[in-house]
Amino acid sequence: MQKTYSILLSLTLGLALVVIVLGAYTRLSDAGLGCPDWPGCYGHLGVPEQVDADQFERPLEHAKAWKEMIHRYAAGMLGVLILALFVLRVRFRRYFEASIWIPTLLLATVMFQAALGMWTVTHLLSPPVVTAHLLGGFTTLALVWWLWLQRHVPRFSTLYGSIGAVRGWALGALLLLIAQIMLGGWTSTHYAAVACGVDFPLCQGQWWPASDFRTAFSFEWQAGVNYEFGTLENPARTAIHLTHRLGALLVFLYLGSLALWLIRRLSVACGIVPYALLVLLVVQVSLGISNVVFALPLVVATLHTLGAALLLLAVLALNHCLYPAH
Repeated sequence: MQKTYSILLSLTLGLALVVIVLGAYTRLSDAGLGCPDWPGCYGHLGVPEQVDADQFERPLEHAKAWKEMIHRYAAGMLGVLILALFVLRVRFRRYFEASIWIPTLLLATVMFQAALGMWTVTHLLSPPVVTAHLLGGFTTLALVWWLWLQRHVPRFSTLYGSIGAVRGWALGALLLLIAQIMLGGWTSTHYAAVACGVDFPLCQGQWWPASDFRTAFSFEWQAGVNYEFGTLENPARTAIHLTHRLGALLVFLYLGSLALWLIRRLSVACGIVPYALLVLLVVQVSLGISNVVFALPLVVATLHTLGAALLLLAVLALNHCLYPAH
């Protein structure tokens, strides 16, 4: 049973990462409304060859519909695996030392995530809903990763030396990264990634162009409005983009400094984690800059989402290693 659980957990972790990448690819391919209904596609479990134009206002585009449905199939498989993990932990709880609250929270998260997936379609890509759906995916990945770390990565039996002093900084890194991921989702859902054109480090040829921050971070939703391709004027999109840039700079300085300090002072405590964090940080910033100067290539933009997910895993692994086993 223990081996079965470990294999299932590893499969779930891999699939959770795949689902995040597929979701990013679907969103960036403008295929979020490839199927205007949920959970089927134009009333079918798969993508139909043709549809009744009088029944659906949106014409069928096979390529976009298949991208959307493949993402849904993968998310459905992930939900089944998470349910299986939960059942195993409940049925054989005597074999596990850790409590069941993380598997329970994971199951609740994926159920709410399914509802967000439905609302993404029925609310016509409303930015707050789509951003929440993105965060739900990252939360699912984080919880599965934490279960995997508990299962496969031993921690110190006691907390010694200056490890305890750096725990607060590591928690701060996690909170800061979560905020930046939220900003990234808000940037993507408002189609603000190219608001500055292809200028870097300038924006529209200026250091600080006209920006509308009040409208940029309004969470209002209007029924019946299609938010595909965004509804904000360019000053509001510029404000979102600039905020994401400033957030990226803060994350780079904070996480980079923390990783370098750990490499110099406490590399024995967390093994390769600080090195991995530093490498991922440099790659992620490079991908972000490439998104701007190359006008948001699909592959680069998708990899940017993957980079954010891997950075989250690295920061979680850092927090995991800084706590004693008890």
